[in-house]
Amino acid sequence: MRTYYCTLEVAMSIIGGKWKPLIVYHLTQKSLRTSELKRMIQGITQKMLIQQLRELEQDGIVSRKIYNQVPPKVEYSVTKLGMLMAPFLKSMCEWGKHI
Repeated sequence: MRTYYCTLEVAMSIIGGKWKPLIVYHLTQKSLRTSELKRMIQGITQKMLIQQLRELEQDGIVSRKIYNQVPPKVEYSVTKLGMLMAPFLKSMCEWGKHI
């Protein structure tokens, strides 16, 4: 278990990186399948997307729903904890408009 000296360190360890904020941002808008997320996030590989989704799921930010059908359907959505990130992700988007 890692020791954190600041709550920002905790947040950055969970959501830091190039892809996780984008994934969570899109999932705050609506539940999506992996293929839909991949189309929305330019440059991410399938392997990286799955890895990031798994990490977000382990951290309680994203949930995965598996539908019992053929072919199998898997859909991702944000949890209540993940939804708490929506306001600051929206603020980042607004800030990005001014750059």
